[in-house]
Amino acid sequence: MASPAEDYAARGTRVAYDVDRLCASIGNVVQGKPDVVRNVVLCLLAEGHLLLEDVPGTGKTSLARALASSIALSWHRIQFTPDLLPSDVTGVSIYNQSSREFEFKKGPIFANVVLADEINRASPKTQSALLEVMEEATLSTDGQVYELAKPFMVVATQNPIDMEGTYVLPEAQLDRFLMKLSVGYPSAESEAEILRAQKMGPTISHLQPVMSDADVAAMIEEVRSVEVAPALEQYIVAIAAHTRTMSELRLGVSPRGSLGLLRASRAAAAAEGRTYVTPEDVQDMAPVTLAHRLILQPDAQLQGRTADEMINRALQSVPVPRSVPA
Repeated sequence: MASPAEDYAARGTRVAYDVDRLCASIGNVVQGKPDVVRNVVLCLLAEGHLLLEDVPGTGKTSLARALASSIALSWHRIQFTPDLLPSDVTGVSIYNQSSREFEFKKGPIFANVVLADEINRASPKTQSALLEVMEEATLSTDGQVYELAKPFMVVATQNPIDMEGTYVLPEAQLDRFLMKLSVGYPSAESEAEILRAQKMGPTISHLQPVMSDADVAAMIEEVRSVEVAPALEQYIVAIAAHTRTMSELRLGVSPRGSLGLLRASRAAAAAEGRTYVTPEDVQDMAPVTLAHRLILQPDAQLQGRTADEMINRALQSVPVPRSVPA
């Protein structure tokens, strides 16, 4: 009888099996949120960054820690505050008296998973320190270019309720997040399970890695090889282009957003055991990868329109390609 791994491999890719293992490990900490956990894993495999927006106490920090602990990745937490300086994030050059040279001391950004906690509490100057590292996974300082660890993922959190002492994230930074998710409150059954699980102490302290960073790198390579038919590439472009013509929007989806949707769709296909993308993959990933890139007109906001609603309208308006080869 074939093992579970062999069964998944027979369907086209081992990524599906590894995604399930990783989701199960994270699910031991973040209970009752399988869709959120799965999207976090897909974001990692699509080589993207994640923005978690939710009220305090819903498990945003635990989600980031569980992801890093399940893969034996290095992780650093940066608590963003109004007095945080860019050098507190990236690092600083210190003069070494013995060598009479400046030495660069790496900051907490040099890790596989970086938790930017309450990112909107830092000044725009400090937030801008993340722009280069999020786009190119490199850091330029004092004429030197430093490569960041791979895989590299920024998981940022922000509280949508408490707006005092916060700064709105600029559009250029929002556009660098592949996905924006909301954890939300657990169901009554899941919350009761959380209470029972805490009897033995914090669940996350008992997590053991289920795979290595090399395993994740192999998964990412397999995701990159997932086939996307030209018709689906045009479908993604058409969805993005449609948002740029909507009268309710001041800013539509950028080309970076189209590329993000393509990468997320590849990850979603691989997680389902397929080596090709389907229109359903694109439709499933569109809300979480595109909605946060939209800026509504003021009158549309007053009418109660939402970015998710605009994405759903775009999906309904753009014809779905049906002659996509399997």
